[in-house]
Amino acid sequence: MSTGTLYTYPENFRAYKALIAAQYSGAKVKVADNFKFGESNKSEEFLKKFPGGKVPAYETADGKCLTESNAIAYFLANEQLRGGKCPLVQAQVQQWISFADNEILPASCAWVFPLLGIMPQQKNANVKQDVEVVLQQLNKKLLDATYLAGERITLADIVVFCTLLHLYEHVLDSSVRSAYGNLNRWFVTILNQPQVKAVIKDFKLCEKALVFDPKKYAEFLAKTGGAKPQQAPKSKDEKKAKKEPAPKKAAPEPEELDAADAALAMEPKSKDPFDAMPKGTFNFDDFKRVYSNEEEAKSIPYFFEKFDAENYSIWFGEYKYNEELTKTFMSCNLIGGMFQRLDKMRKQAFASVCLFGEDNNSSISGVWVWRGHDLAFTLSPDWQIDYEVYDWKKLDAKSEETKKLVTQYFSWLGTDKAGRKFKEGKIFK
Repeated sequence: MSTGTLYTYPENFRAYKALIAAQYSGAKVKVADNFKFGESNKSEEFLKKFPGGKVPAYETADGKCLTESNAIAYFLANEQLRGGKCPLVQAQVQQWISFADNEILPASCAWVFPLLGIMPQQKNANVKQDVEVVLQQLNKKLLDATYLAGERITLADIVVFCTLLHLYEHVLDSSVRSAYGNLNRWFVTILNQPQVKAVIKDFKLCEKALVFDPKKYAEFLAKTGGAKPQQAPKSKDEKKAKKEPAPKKAAPEPEELDAADAALAMEPKSKDPFDAMPKGTFNFDDFKRVYSNEEEAKSIPYFFEKFDAENYSIWFGEYKYNEELTKTFMSCNLIGGMFQRLDKMRKQAFASVCLFGEDNNSSISGVWVWRGHDLAFTLSPDWQIDYEVYDWKKLDAKSEETKKLVTQYFSWLGTDKAGRKFKEGKIFK
């Protein structure tokens, strides 16, 4: 049984990997007392053992030294955590550890670190979209799997879980999490393991996502005297690119910060893609208010009375892969996730999307309304994540068939084409 000392600062998610692995294996690990990051790891004694000055760092009882969190966790793990005796599971463990470092971590840090004030905000970076891509991959993997590798908890689960902690703590509030039902189930399962709870105490899922505050980074620079901030890990392609070293910057003076804030405020805001279209007479805000506060017997006639068919259009969207839908709550998560990713489209659009049927026999379809006459999702790259998994049909706003369809979907009634009964609905407004 391994014994040794782990050097780290409090709440270091990288150190959690090793400490959780030790809980499973029974390894005796002592966390070094009075360790101060930025001081202790720069001492001559520490650098003699660990020349890179990085933490977490591990020293065995007989003086052997290890760095890099994944290596330390592997050393402290038992056979089960390493993948057992199956070469395939062992390889899968390594696959997911690499995925955590190369895919999850760069995306997570690029989103969360600026919000914590330890890294400048990256202009024009699709940080949320990058995170969504990796979360969708994990959610799909966990659709029919309890754990990431094999049938028991392994280092794959521990490392990926620890790498997701910042996201689940700071930015993935309930509205965002709802799109990832399978991943949430797995995350909470790992979180509630006794071995994990012994290391990570009182963890709370994000209730309200952090927002960017430029003052935080200014305060960070002031505290560190202009020291280099935390950097998001580079992707594989970025690591290959050669860059000139950036000159060292002194902490900015208050006047410089004010000027930067003023310049930022004067930058043109990104344009709404709908702004280039004729405004027309249909007022989405008025209709949404009526729809929310009145019965359908009033709100639906109001819609047709006010609708401007010359400048707005009505569309019907049907999910292409209904045969792959299983649990109805997971299907509702698909709808909610799409709505979340289309958030900036809400001002000029409305939709009622319905789930028909039951577990393992359901369908998703909906009626959408937006400004203009073309398919709206193509207007912005931010809106193109989900729309291609639907078949889209533009409806004749003046036909009786369209009026019947709009009435059905706005009222959450009836059946789909296959005769499945209405189960649940979600409104995009």
